Amino acid sequence: MTPARKAPRIRHNDYSVLTPPEIGSWRPHMRVSIVIAVYGHQEKLDLTLAALAAQSYPSHLMEVIVVDDGTSPPLRLPDLVPENIRLLRTEPGSRGRSNARNTALAVAEGDVVHWLDGDMVPHHDEVEAHMRWHHLADYLVVMGYVRYVEEELPTPAEVHAAVAAGAADKLFDYAASEPHKWIVDLAERTDGLRNAKDMAYRVHITNAASVNARLLRAAGPLETELVLGEDTELGYRLAQHGAAFVLEPAARSWHLGRSMMMRDGDNVSRYNRVFVPDRVAHMRWQRTHPRRQWLVPYLEVVVHAEGASYEDTRATVDGVLAGTLHDLRVTLVGPWSSLTEDRRTPQHSPNIDLLLVHGLYRNDGRVRYVEEVGPSAAPTPYRLICPPGWVPGPETLRKLVAFASEHGHGLVSVALDETDVVVAARLEHTGAFARARIVAEPGEDLDDVVDDVAGTYWVDGESWGFLPASEAPEPRLSGSGHATPRPEDVAVRREAARLRAENERLARRVAQLTDELARLRQARGSARRRLPILRPRSRRL
Repeated sequence: MTPARKAPRIRHNDYSVLTPPEIGSWRPHMRVSIVIAVYGHQEKLDLTLAALAAQSYPSHLMEVIVVDDGTSPPLRLPDLVPENIRLLRTEPGSRGRSNARNTALAVAEGDVVHWLDGDMVPHHDEVEAHMRWHHLADYLVVMGYVRYVEEELPTPAEVHAAVAAGAADKLFDYAASEPHKWIVDLAERTDGLRNAKDMAYRVHITNAASVNARLLRAAGPLETELVLGEDTELGYRLAQHGAAFVLEPAARSWHLGRSMMMRDGDNVSRYNRVFVPDRVAHMRWQRTHPRRQWLVPYLEVVVHAEGASYEDTRATVDGVLAGTLHDLRVTLVGPWSSLTEDRRTPQHSPNIDLLLVHGLYRNDGRVRYVEEVGPSAAPTPYRLICPPGWVPGPETLRKLVAFASEHGHGLVSVALDETDVVVAARLEHTGAFARARIVAEPGEDLDDVVDDVAGTYWVDGESWGFLPASEAPEPRLSGSGHATPRPEDVAVRREAARLRAENERLARRVAQLTDELARLRQARGSARRRLPILRPRSRRL
């Protein structure tokens, strides 16, 4: 019987709440699928498989899937291999690392997927070091430590003997090897990723990482349109589905040869700067153009149009689109597929407001129409749900998202109005809500769980630049060609609204005083009629 899933509450990425057992002192029960995508280098693959045949993790809980990505002549399985192993081969029309790994994922049966390259020599307890974490929580990504070596290769028998004896560190010269330097630097800056916030996903590198299989299925397979950087993109998607990322120094491996980044870093970076940021919205340092649009936006703004006036919906959407945060998408929710338009007198349609909204933005690339909005904005990292009729100022969304990101808030609620109920907008962090859904108990309020795993915060809408549609300036092109209202225009509009309200208050007071004066005059006249008229006596001479 499979034990119940475990979901302790990790806040942000601080996995200090988890205490893994000592290596060699515990009894595992979870299965792991080790996925190796290979193109060429049979001699290195032989060493990888020899090392995997000598792991401390129980062999009956471990399967190895090798995928030959079109090697000619085809790769073969050597004599020295793990007990449960199979060799697959990609089809000519579906080549590349992502396709090869996805081929293995389609048949993997483990509770955890452990990526490994075909030129790695893992230490005796490398798999065990990974798996002891996965037994504690079912939404983890674990990254091991890799040393890169360039030496004469040992034989498979030598590797197997050394790894089985726990002496893999003697196979190569440690002093002459190189670490994954940027991972080491990131670990030092972030207390081993514990305070890495939204950047923890960057450690997901598919030469020595492991992922909970359920989490991986939720995030989806590797992106086959990416030739390089596909592991970073998958790590980002895993984060949007609630993953926490663990660095495990005890999960050690040798990499036989330098990495592609070490050999050709400038050209790899030049390539990745074009293709990866389009899908990884957290790469803000790469998305520097002020008005570019990207495949995966940084923010989704959801507006429920049904039941709202055209004017209110338009004011909200126009305000969003005119702001200084251009890296966004607007999602308009309504019964769009059921709308019908009168071909003779459309202006009198009972659905005229929705028809006008649909017609206004249907050719705008940043606006989409949906019948209902899903529970998650993934892979977009932030979602703002804004009531129609409330308009963010030019800087509002940029500052609000920056505030949430800086402090790591999972939910920022914006109080807009309060009568019988509080009218509020909600800025939701996608990864925090995904984490909350994983760890929530049945019937538990999701916002309360988000507060546990990331924190929640309330702000005042007016202070952050939200205005009702009746008071918000309409975006217009200025002489410089910018559509965003100037701050001084907003200030003037607010002062005018304040003066109008003050005038209305004074008018009501004048009317009240006028009524009181009329009543006083009427009362005075009645008193006069009740008094006797005194006439002066005539004087006699």
